[in-house]
Amino acid sequence: METPPDTPAPADATEDSENPEDTARTGDTGTAKGSGAAGDSEATAGVAAQDWPRASSDTRYRAAVVDLLGALAYGELAAFERLAEDAKLAPSLADKAALARMAAAEFHHFEQLTRRLEEIDEEPTAAMEPFAAPLDEFHRMTAPSDWLEGLVKAYVGDAIAADFYREVASRLDSDTRALVLGVLDDTGHAEFAVEKVRAAIEADPPAGGRLALWARRLMGEALAQAQRVVADRDALSTMLVGGVSDGFDLAEIGRMFSRITEAHTRRMAALGLSA
Repeated sequence: METPPDTPAPADATEDSENPEDTARTGDTGTAKGSGAAGDSEATAGVAAQDWPRASSDTRYRAAVVDLLGALAYGELAAFERLAEDAKLAPSLADKAALARMAAAEFHHFEQLTRRLEEIDEEPTAAMEPFAAPLDEFHRMTAPSDWLEGLVKAYVGDAIAADFYREVASRLDSDTRALVLGVLDDTGHAEFAVEKVRAAIEADPPAGGRLALWARRLMGEALAQAQRVVADRDALSTMLVGGVSDGFDLAEIGRMFSRITEAHTRRMAALGLSA
């Protein structure tokens, strides 16, 4: 699983930062698009307030959504494959069965996404194809060496991707937003990973340092790879920097990455690791 082109350094998050679901803004001044009554109407009638039939009349927005669903679908397929592989490393039959159930949930998400692509007259394989090689390369470069590294990778990598997609979802049409948020539902892997990793660190404290370094590497690789992927997809990157209807502006991208980084820090603490 698995975020935008070269982006500015994350801005410090503040208590009064805009909620990602607020009406889109342009520039650092926070001035709504348009002016007067017309501007107010445009702001309230943005993509987030529309359904798919209406929003998809914008061909650039449609292309961005197809890219988003394609990336998500391949990410879910890769997650299914990874969990199935991780099950082979499980130290007990109970752990193996738990991962198998999670893998099945990921495949169900994959089927939901590909079904949606077919419903909007897009070929799922064609939509996923641009993202297959980059995601496969990420997984090749971050292949875990043992059971615990596999758990941390799934927990950290999947969560970073889910955070990003949830941020994007706030700017999607109502139909696509519901689908995206639905497939991002936790399959139980987060709680499972936290329980197993914390228990392992308690039993072997030095393992904590190794796993903390591994998690930092995963964070860096995931963000770098995601930026490269989106930089190659014009429609998706344009939506993120505000070129398609009410997408993110540059200042909001900085705040978005601050929120993602803060969430990562909290998850590391839950694992008993330092960020």
